[in-house]
Amino acid sequence: MKNTIKVERAKQNMTQADLAEKAKVSRQTINAIELGKFTPSTILALKMARIFNTTVEQIFFLEDGDE
Repeated sequence: MKNTIKVERAKQNMTQADLAEKAKVSRQTINAIELGKFTPSTILALKMARIFNTTVEQIFFLEDGDE
């Protein structure tokens, strides 16, 4: 699954640590999500969408072969 977390963070001048604190997860979790090494839970994806004031679909999307 691809994501635009890094882009969304940059738009808001937010570090991984800032996002982690707001989402109540570790910075390492945010890093792993950005790198595509970890797929967040539905709850975490919804929290992140709320933090960025957007939808889950705008942040996370499937790429070919994810189905």
